[in-house]
Amino acid sequence: QVQLVESGGGLVQAGGSLRLSCAASGRTFSINVMGWFRQAPGKEREFVAAIRWSGGITYYAESVKGRATISRDNAKNTVYLQMNSLKPEDTAVYYCAAARTIVPVSTARNYDYWGQGTQVTVSS
Repeated sequence: QVQLVESGGGLVQAGGSLRLSCAASGRTFSINVMGWFRQAPGKEREFVAAIRWSGGITYYAESVKGRATISRDNAKNTVYLQMNSLKPEDTAVYYCAAARTIVPVSTARNYDYWGQGTQVTVSS
């Protein structure tokens, strides 16, 4: 099993920045991909970004490309999501997820483990 704990959410004004963190514990050696998803009220969970644990290849949703940077610290078993130029439409609960296999990274059902989520609210 892998446990994921997110942190770093909060209230920020439009145009501001946040850095989300996701600390993994447990059988972290089994992780191949770490991803971030988000879910706004009344909407489906959507892909934000992902990173391959080995090699660091990154993937981004079009909606955040150029504004988001995903990175990892293998020594700390932690993944980060830096979000800049935040918009009110970025408001959502952000979830960290981990997959054991190299999967289509933008599909939520392909991930095996999920964190509890952290709220990001962007005010206009």
